Amino acid sequence: MSPVHVLIPAAGSGRRMGADRNKVLLDLLGQPIIAWTLKAAAQAETVVWIGVICQAGDRPTLETIAASLHLSKPVIFIDGGTTRQESVCNGLQALPPEATRVLIHDGARCLATPDLFDRCATALDTCPGLVAAVPVKDTIKVVDANQRVKTTPDRESLWAAQTPQGFDVALLKQCHQQGIEQGWSVTDDAALFEKCSLPVQVVPGEETNLKVTTPMDLAIAEFILKQRLG
Repeated sequence: MSPVHVLIPAAGSGRRMGADRNKVLLDLLGQPIIAWTLKAAAQAETVVWIGVICQAGDRPTLETIAASLHLSKPVIFIDGGTTRQESVCNGLQALPPEATRVLIHDGARCLATPDLFDRCATALDTCPGLVAAVPVKDTIKVVDANQRVKTTPDRESLWAAQTPQGFDVALLKQCHQQGIEQGWSVTDDAALFEKCSLPVQVVPGEETNLKVTTPMDLAIAEFILKQRLG
């Protein structure tokens, strides 16, 4: 399996969580959320380097957490931006010169397994861009501003995007540059690839790979981890 570098955006807040700090610093079974994310990335065979993108105020705490884990892979810290898009762009510029393939994984997706990282890294051998995703189970309704249903898309063609998302580094840097020049605002890096007419492959994700955003998510994550740990 070819080596891959990982960028972990962790520059968010705890607003939707109702917390007074960055949600990745909240406790999950005795460890901060970000600790579980870092351990999963570091345990993946393909991962050789991890960059955590964070705000300056959180950096000392995050550095202490990473040091306490005694990870087998180097972890560096990168200044975040005002948006996720800007933060990832900063992260790309901080990659070491030898980095040709990158996985971008949300810090709050603390339940992703090392196997998912490795499967995404392996898929990058045959495609320039990918996104972990799972098929949508619910029927989706498209509604207007008055909350009236406009249409019901075919569920068979709908997938819920997760992370990791993986890319050829040079191509993703070009996409971010074009996004800056065109004033694009996107919620994930795959969308930048799509806007640049570059192919994005879906890699089957994990049903348990939820993003901890609300107190309910945190409770579900605790339940899943307890099941894994027996």
